[in-house]
Amino acid sequence: MTPNQIELVQSSFAKVVPISDQAAAIFYARLFELAPDVRALFKGDMAEQGRKLMNMLGSVTRQLGNLDTLVPVAQRLAERHVGYGAEPAHYAVVGAALIDTLDKGLGAEFTPDVRAAWETAYGTLSGVMIAAAEKPAAT
Repeated sequence: MTPNQIELVQSSFAKVVPISDQAAAIFYARLFELAPDVRALFKGDMAEQGRKLMNMLGSVTRQLGNLDTLVPVAQRLAERHVGYGAEPAHYAVVGAALIDTLDKGLGAEFTPDVRAAWETAYGTLSGVMIAAAEKPAAT
């Protein structure tokens, strides 16, 4: 990611923070609309799950400029998600739900450059996570 893309992701996420509860609700509604089968993977309190999601996104966006720190965290997260039933195919749907959520939450501020920066960030991290999730199956 370029420094400009990192800045776009970080500054746009800062605008999501004040509406984080609504953004999380939009995200999960969209995720379950796109992939109803994944609903069964979520057994707990969805409001709490939403808070965890937003906290994780905040941590990730803050660390985008430091991939040496972020990559191992993403790998461990992916390994945990395998235990929850997450599959590599789910990452594309999660990415689509995330982009749709940002589009809806940020409105006109979700410019083509901001969208491209988020798509790059998500593509990079989901690639790392998919590789980490598939690694235990290969060993």
